[in-house]
Amino acid sequence: MNNTWSQLNKEIQSKIKKKDSYKEGIIALFNLRNILTETLKSFYKELSRKDFDAIPFINSDGYHNKTIAYSIWHIFRIEDIVAHTLIADNEQIFFSSNYQKRINSPIITTGNELMKSQIEDFSRQLNLDELYSYILDVKNSSENIINSLSYDELKNKIPEKEKKS
Repeated sequence: MNNTWSQLNKEIQSKIKKKDSYKEGIIALFNLRNILTETLKSFYKELSRKDFDAIPFINSDGYHNKTIAYSIWHIFRIEDIVAHTLIADNEQIFFSSNYQKRINSPIITTGNELMKSQIEDFSRQLNLDELYSYILDVKNSSENIINSLSYDELKNKIPEKEKKS
């Protein structure tokens, strides 16, 4: 994480914990999300399709054995699932906007079940234009959900039955 992102993250964590600075924390969160989104957009403009599908260190542990396309997919599937299924209790953007077909994804999950060359094969199948439409739609819908949450609602726990489904 670069220094600017790190500082914003600290500011968010500090402000979001207190009722009197909660809204400022949300503003800082959206600022960080905008910066990160611009970074993702720069990847789209500057990198080749081959770059999005490459796994330079296929046998290493951690995120080094993933593709850029897979990593983007994984992050935004998690966000969509958490924001819509667990927090808002409504339909995920992935389903409501027919993104499985649009992105050309053979899976609806976050992709945790994929390993090594499966990740590379999966990444090659994805329609990057639609993947980027998806991430922007998820970002916007998540921010609408976040904006609708009061400070007191942050303390609400997700029921056990929701965690298991």
